[in-house]
Amino acid sequence: MILYVALCLTECRAQTDSVQQPGGDVTAAEGDSVTLGCHFNSSTPNYYLFWYKQEGNNRPMFILNILKTGTGTTAEEFKERFSSSLDSISRSVPLTIHNLHVSDSAVYYCALQPTVTGNNKTLTNPTIKP
Repeated sequence: MILYVALCLTECRAQTDSVQQPGGDVTAAEGDSVTLGCHFNSSTPNYYLFWYKQEGNNRPMFILNILKTGTGTTAEEFKERFSSSLDSISRSVPLTIHNLHVSDSAVYYCALQPTVTGNNKTLTNPTIKP
């Protein structure tokens, strides 16, 4: 069985802050592992990076966040197979999904806080660029 994971090409800008997800759609087999890229720039010394999953027309679900200074939070339902680490030097925060399930087929968003909307609690109406 082939698993299809869409990596949304997004760009979020607030002053000199930006998030870019390189690549495009990722196709992998059930049971495989995949890593989704995310590069960022931040004008603030303390920042948070977030990963969200969106299935169909549903609202994005919080997967995890990472603080510049170290630890972060991962939603309980994603703790077992989803992981990420922040590389401040290369300004990247890739998301790795292990032991893929068919239910992992979705669009994945990387976001930087503060966001353009100023809403640091919820990602709403993300910008999608084909």
